Amino acid sequence: MSISGKVDPVVRRITMADIAEALVAGLRDFQALPLYGLAFGAVYALGGILIVLCFTAFGMVYLVYPLAAGFALIGPFVAIGLYEVSRRREAGQAVSLRGIWSTVRTSGEIGWMAFVSLFFFMIWMYQVRLLIALLLGLNASFSSMREFITVVTTTSDGLLFLAIGNLDGAALSLILFSLTVVSFPLLLDREVDFVTAMVTSVRAVVASPVPMIGWAALIVILLIVSAIPYFLGLIVTVPVLGHATWHLYRRIVVPAVA
Repeated sequence: MSISGKVDPVVRRITMADIAEALVAGLRDFQALPLYGLAFGAVYALGGILIVLCFTAFGMVYLVYPLAAGFALIGPFVAIGLYEVSRRREAGQAVSLRGIWSTVRTSGEIGWMAFVSLFFFMIWMYQVRLLIALLLGLNASFSSMREFITVVTTTSDGLLFLAIGNLDGAALSLILFSLTVVSFPLLLDREVDFVTAMVTSVRAVVASPVPMIGWAALIVILLIVSAIPYFLGLIVTVPVLGHATWHLYRRIVVPAVA
């Protein structure tokens, strides 16, 4: 039973075939309603570009790489609108920006899940700054991205920074992925509390560890590769992954009995 007294959602085991089929279904949603996907993807990409420009302007280019990696942490939160597009299309309901915003805005539990995502993102950025201070110097500063890359790839302290930072980022990403991969779609689909949603999400990962970790790795790889060309690849990658996540959720969580 959930803390609200309702029966907990039932979780199915999935295979890599389910992930492939979810990706195909996500691509179909994107093709059917491309303007919504492109709009959400553009907002995500624009946000990345603006943040990178700000960090560069303030001489903090060393935070650009961890920022790009950290974008994977808040991806599930950013894709909420895409889940709602897929949900409405699946249910045969009209799709509109006003309807999407109304659904997301009126769900207080989604706000709590958004807080969890942003909290993890802030932890990640603070830990990166701490690692830089401990390994590269308390007052470390770099005039360009090339200088930063040279330091972290050609010095022992820089290589140690890369190793620890990537391991730390992978651990945080896996934890947050486990908490959110099912949570956001579930909160849109049913009236459950955010704690129940997170528990259900973790149960889904535990029930199918190999396919789910494979899905997490695929998301991270696609987001990082898409972010390389000035974040522009995210305009297409984000909506396809967002729609696919909804369809994967539908394969994982057994529909509620009316």
